[in-house]
Parts: sequence; structure tokens; C-alpha cells
Amino acid sequence: MLTPMAHREFKDRIYPQFARIAQALASDRRLEVLDLLAQAPRNVDALAAETGMSVANVSQHLQILRAARVVDSERDGTRIVYRLAGESVLRLWLALRSVAEEQLPDVGQITREFAADRSGGRIVSREELEGLLPEGSVYLIDVRPVVEYESGHLPGAVTIPVEDLPRRLAEIPRGRPVVAYCRGEYCLFADDAVAFLRSQGIDASRLEGGWPEWLVEGRAITSPSDRGMQWSQKADKRAAGGTR
Repeated sequence: MLTPMAHREFKDRIYPQFARIAQALASDRRLEVLDLLAQAPRNVDALAAETGMSVANVSQHLQILRAARVVDSERDGTRIVYRLAGESVLRLWLALRSVAEEQLPDVGQITREFAADRSGGRIVSREELEGLLPEGSVYLIDVRPVVEYESGHLPGAVTIPVEDLPRRLAEIPRGRPVVAYCRGEYCLFADDAVAFLRSQGIDASRLEGGWPEWLVEGRAITSPSDRGMQWSQKADKRAAGGTR
């Protein structure tokens, strides 16, 4: 039987390990990086362009995340590509958001301030869309950047980045409802797309949440075999004693 001193030693050693994850996430900029990596693997230059940070700052944040084993990296030619280390990291990020939604009123207030149209328009639930997709009764558009669509997307979705909608408006069918989705609950691309399509007389709605929520719930996705979310393969290798 362990002595009280052994219990204390165990706690003194194990809780700092948990704190490593918390410390890695204790930055709004690192959370933004995680959110982008939840969409698609990226190199430092791409992350810097998306976040408006310098390459040096992004590199520093990535090293902190990598030290906590929250992100993985691999070489692609002359560049290092970063991705989430596993599905558990995505679940942690979404859980953190969920706690903030429940405990911090400012989250809802800020969302309502910047996505005012969302409260008045119809939002299609993920369960409803999953039932509609096999019927082909809706036209589903992914309004994220193309690189994210190519890394993985909802079945049957057509890629039309939000900035391309005006010039590609003729591609949108008028005979069935349009559903737009983007990076998730706190991405405004789909809101902008829906507002534009409605201004053109098109029946458009936003999907509840977006890509990461759909993915983490285990719903069907389309993803090239050599790209996208490959953590399941890596997890299998680790379980079998393979290399990292």
C-alpha cells in the first residue's frame, strides 16, 4: 500500500503534465492557430498569412504547441507542415469553446454583435443536413479557402470560397435551397455567403457549426487518402509500436 508521501509525490509529478497542455493553450493566438489547423495542415508561412502574425511569432507559438504534443509536424519538400496531433486535440479545443460559451456571457454577446443576421435566419442542423444529403434536395457549398476543402469536406459539397461567390453566382441553382458551411461556429464566412445569396433572391441557410463540429461527431466526410486529417493512421502506428 502506498504511503501518504507516495500519494503526494504522485500528484506532484502528474499534475504538472496536465498543466503542460493548459499552458500551451493559454494564448489567444495559439488557439487561433489550432483552429486553422483543425481545417487543414499548414506551413508557417500560410499560418502567418492567415493570422496576420509574423513568421517568427507563428514559429514560436508552434514550438510551444509542439512541445506539449498538441501539434505534429512533418517535412514536405523544403517546408515543415503542421497539423493537429490527434482527434483528442480537436475535441479539447471544441470542449474549451463549449465551456466558454456556458460560463462567459461575453462569448454570446460578441457573437451576436458580429453575426446579427444569424439569429433571424434559418440554421440547418447537422442532423437535418445529414438526412438531406442523400436526397440531393439541397445544394451544399463549402465557402472556406480551397486548401481547406481539399484537405477534407462534407460529402457532396461544392467549393466556392466566399470571396468568389459574386463571380460564380451563375453556378448556384435556383431550384433548390442552398446550405453554406465554413470553419465552424465562430467563423463568419458562411454568414457572409448566406447574406449575399439572400440579397440575390436565393433561398440560402447556414449550417449549424461547420467542418470541425461535423468531423468530431464522426459523420461521413470526403477526404483524399494522402491528405487531410491523418491522425487515425498515426494513432494506429503508435498503438502498433510504429514511429511517430
